[in-house]
Amino acid sequence: MAELGFSEIPDGALVEQLLHALPGKVPLIKKSYRPPNYETPVEYFRKPITPNNAFFVRWHLAAIPQVGLKDWTLGVGGESAEREFKLTMDSLRKDFKPAQLTAVCQCSGNRRGLFEPHVTGVEWGVGAMGNALWRGARLKDVLQKAGVKSDALEVVFDGADHGALDKTPDFVKSIPIDLALDENTLIAYEMNGAPLPHWNGFPARIVVPGWTGTYWVKGVTSIKVISKPEKNFWMSAAYRLPRGRFKTPSYKSQMTEANEPITTMVVNSLITSVRNGERVPRGKPLEVRGVAWDGGAGIGRVEVSTDGASWAEARLGKDLGRFSFREFAHSVPTRETGALVVMARARSASGETQVNELIHNPAGYHHNVIQRLYVEIV
Repeated sequence: MAELGFSEIPDGALVEQLLHALPGKVPLIKKSYRPPNYETPVEYFRKPITPNNAFFVRWHLAAIPQVGLKDWTLGVGGESAEREFKLTMDSLRKDFKPAQLTAVCQCSGNRRGLFEPHVTGVEWGVGAMGNALWRGARLKDVLQKAGVKSDALEVVFDGADHGALDKTPDFVKSIPIDLALDENTLIAYEMNGAPLPHWNGFPARIVVPGWTGTYWVKGVTSIKVISKPEKNFWMSAAYRLPRGRFKTPSYKSQMTEANEPITTMVVNSLITSVRNGERVPRGKPLEVRGVAWDGGAGIGRVEVSTDGASWAEARLGKDLGRFSFREFAHSVPTRETGALVVMARARSASGETQVNELIHNPAGYHHNVIQRLYVEIV
């Protein structure tokens, strides 16, 4: 990771960067095999859409069944639904108008391996994320068929995966009812124009644009509308932040005096065209390119600096929607020899800006410190 300009990596955090190819995937950076956790190498972020075969893989539980379409059903109901029913893939596709959007799916712990002091958890570098065109049914349309009662508070998702041991808590997540009824929240069955890969949630997954990937339940089999806060381990203990540490939306029904669930992503960027320690011939422009993203306001501006003091506005690429990666590019003239420190700083349309210093938290979430890449002009 040092080649990406994150020199503060603690000893032992990213000891190994082994490439390994899962079936149907290009070689990805292996973090663990059971459960499978693999991150995307940086070169696949040089275009705004991440290919399905290079998309990162993140599972919490080791037993991930190969689900056949003929056997798959999606149960919909719950105490705060008027009726219960089951959907097949055929009915999900035919009975609900399809919707699509481009959105970043990012693991909550992306860049955890860069934290100093070191924190425990999967030691992700910068590649526990990807940007795709998702297509499926709007969750609100499915919930409308179920009938949402006035006391509805949260919507709960469960998937087909399970732990190797019976005592392992089932991976169950919930989102606020208003988010579940948002037109952008999907039950997705296609990714970049193709069926979801097995490793990314086939045959269907929840897509919650702007929110971190923990809520994007893969291989979804159950949707329940409930009137009280969901209290399982993955909501009450995991994926939580010290209260008020970040200026992200709150999840009111899941807050305690001490902490709150992680919700949206924070604004961030990644330079993909420059390596730390790179030597560039004098007179050859230094092309600084990369991607920026945030929690759904959209990227308003990206600035580039080569001295840490003065900043120049980069050109933004095509706008693929407020939940998508936004490409940026800036050409730096190299008239003199010497050292440069290359940085990119993203600002969202709502005014949120990347930080100079890490906002520490025990679980290792929301690392959006500005990169510092050292380049020598020779």
